[in-house]
Amino acid sequence: MIYITGDTHGDISFFKNPRLNRLTEKDYLIVCGDFGFIWDPKNETEKKNMEFLKKRKYTICFVDGAHENFDVLNSYSPYRWKGGNAHKIADNIYHLMRGEVFTFDGKSFFVMGGGESDDADMRTDGVSWWESELPSAEELKNGVTNLLDSDKSINFILTYEAPTIAKDILKQRTNQNISITPLNTYLQELMKNVEYIHWYFGSLHIDLNISKKMTAVFNSIIEIK
Repeated sequence: MIYITGDTHGDISFFKNPRLNRLTEKDYLIVCGDFGFIWDPKNETEKKNMEFLKKRKYTICFVDGAHENFDVLNSYSPYRWKGGNAHKIADNIYHLMRGEVFTFDGKSFFVMGGGESDDADMRTDGVSWWESELPSAEELKNGVTNLLDSDKSINFILTYEAPTIAKDILKQRTNQNISITPLNTYLQELMKNVEYIHWYFGSLHIDLNISKKMTAVFNSIIEIK
């Protein structure tokens, strides 16, 4: 089975959820951004957490968010896996690279990581913030190319950021000051031009069904039927 969840931010307690203990070698857990466990390979707590994750029976996949150490993440060589390019972190841990299409249990998944930090002015370049948090023009083009190769038809879309319409709906419901970026606009164009069953994104730290075909996910663990 395939399960979707939101940002984990390096919080190992999430992976101690009793529900996850029931997952087997045949199961996949996909994190929609800000995985957070690949930040400082020399840090003892991080090493301990990674060893814990490597011992999980199931496969952990993640779409990158805005708060990742992209220098470390991009030091891994691309690895062809499940039909797309990934970074193999461990035998059961994979970073799903931007604009790629993967197949799990016969279902197709388009992924696009990356986003814009709201607190970039409080972070340090190369230490807690990286310019590459936003997808490059090449990565965005790669996404379009792979969708065209899929005849603009995908079962599921997994992103960190949301299409513009999702943020507009949340603005109306919550009265929050939610910014719209060029990446949101790019994803909005994808939404208008691609056939898909459901879209999940994790950047807004909320569990909410935006529409029949779109869900913001954070703490929930959603089973793909």
